[in-house]
Amino acid sequence: MTGTVYSIAPIPPDPEHTTYVDCGAVRIGVEYRLLDQSELEAAYRGEDLDEIRAAVGDQTVQDNGVSLHVVGGDDGHEYLRFDLFEHDPHYHYIEPSGAKQTIVQFDAVAMGPMLPWAIEQLRSRLVPMLEFAGGAAVAARVQADRIAAALGRVEELARAAEAELRGQAQPGR
Repeated sequence: MTGTVYSIAPIPPDPEHTTYVDCGAVRIGVEYRLLDQSELEAAYRGEDLDEIRAAVGDQTVQDNGVSLHVVGGDDGHEYLRFDLFEHDPHYHYIEPSGAKQTIVQFDAVAMGPMLPWAIEQLRSRLVPMLEFAGGAAVAARVQADRIAAALGRVEELARAAEAELRGQAQPGR
């Protein structure tokens, strides 16, 4: 498995800026995110912040883009996250124990733009991705037709958020 394993949870979605689409066994949240050093320092303390600092080294954290949050419909746990960031696109497998998450860098050169790729993974690879993240019980309840029916709305929300990022629409916050 490629990726970097962390012993800390990701920064939670901001409920004020996340719109959720119900897909049955899961809900998919769409959030426009601004990630910088001050957000990291507000979210993490002590050893957790030390782990983040060790991972980023001397780099200044300054990125933004759309995040897709895949959350269990019953348990509310975020199992998967797709961060369609401008500079450092990646995705997360987030275990329910909170003991670890795995972040996998996205190769835009090989795979093209991340949004179409992420939508396709949600359409065709959601079950094995949920299982890998420790969500086998949630994965067992996924109904492909419910996911497929909801992905149009997820993509619409993500494209609107991307338009805000590129200044094509008035930011909503």
